[in-house]
Amino acid sequence: MARERADALCGELSPVVGALGLELVDVEVAASTVRVTVDRDGGIDLDALASANRAVSSALDRLDPLPGRYTLEVSSPGLERRLRTPRHFVRALGETVTLRLVAGAGPSRRLRGRLAGADDDGVVVEGPEVPGGTASLAYEQIERARTEFEWGPGARQSPRAAKGPGAARAAAREKARTP
Repeated sequence: MARERADALCGELSPVVGALGLELVDVEVAASTVRVTVDRDGGIDLDALASANRAVSSALDRLDPLPGRYTLEVSSPGLERRLRTPRHFVRALGETVTLRLVAGAGPSRRLRGRLAGADDDGVVVEGPEVPGGTASLAYEQIERARTEFEWGPGARQSPRAAKGPGAARAAAREKARTP
């Protein structure tokens, strides 16, 4: 139900943010929150986000998408973006991605590699961490997917993992080792 509501809002909000020179990347409706993700070529700044927030808020006031009160969040996709639609995957071609597959969809439940291909039917992921070096997957086989930002040369740890316990000490040790 929430996904259908979000898809309907996508159709309504796409021209609203398009008029600002932005692209509507995604809309999520969860409990009493409406999350709207926008972007544009070259990235998005705070002024553009503020304009999008005002325009989307006005449109939602007219549409009244949820009964009662709700929270509106307007943001950019960020460094580690969730991939949900074929269009999201096509935009991420060449980037490192992590995938969680549905049970039984592959030899491993999790895959990490470079997104080498994407079309309306599925994706191709390549890399040394992919069993056999390459995996072709239909979208139905993918439970969750997101891009993974790599910090510096040869980095492996995602920003989310870097925030865990002891991350500051580990970063200080690494810095002390670097000449």
